Amino acid sequence: MPRGKGIRTVFMLDGGIFGREKEGQNMIALIDYDAGNIRSVEKALRKLGQEVCVTRDKAKLLRADHVILPGVGAFGDSMEHLKAYGLAEVIRGIIGKGTPFLGICMGLQLLFERSDEAPGVEGLGILKGEILRIPEGEGRKIPHMGWNSLHLQNGGRLFEGLPKEPYVYFVHSYYLKAEDENIVKAVAQYGTEIHASVEQGNLFACQFHPEKSSETGLQILKNFTEIA
Repeated sequence: MPRGKGIRTVFMLDGGIFGREKEGQNMIALIDYDAGNIRSVEKALRKLGQEVCVTRDKAKLLRADHVILPGVGAFGDSMEHLKAYGLAEVIRGIIGKGTPFLGICMGLQLLFERSDEAPGVEGLGILKGEILRIPEGEGRKIPHMGWNSLHLQNGGRLFEGLPKEPYVYFVHSYYLKAEDENIVKAVAQYGTEIHASVEQGNLFACQFHPEKSSETGLQILKNFTEIA
């Protein structure tokens, strides 16, 4: 049966039937690597009417129409889990073949080379840049937790249909400084300039949490699901 046609059964990790896709509907895979916040992303996507599979099965991830790497946690532990489950090379394969891929929060940080949070631990290194500690400052609380405006730039596809300075929800103590600023599609200010979202080909990532960002976040996720 051709991809995207008819009805397809989606299986859970335990082998049970997860759900059945409607004709022509995409299947979105959330990478399960024991990181937090996966279920809230799943819930937001289901609110948009999407079929979602939470899995670490390599074959299912490679067959998915869209893939999301969510996560809340520590950089070193997260990389250890990806390697333990054999997911680092799977992620490289998914991105390499052009499947739309979205990293959220820790999922953004892992795509880069290194982090101040875990000296000596190599990230996936798919994108060039580093993850730095948010600088201390009088009255500045770390972690950065709450709503913050974005400044949009460079025509990011995730932000189509949104105002120039939308508000989104952040929870993080470390931030991205990308080597190539041309891939940076949104920045935020919190004691320093935070590269809050990047895009390169069909690879997307955001430091903030679209699943916690109300209607703005739902629009961002909707835009992602519509990218072919």
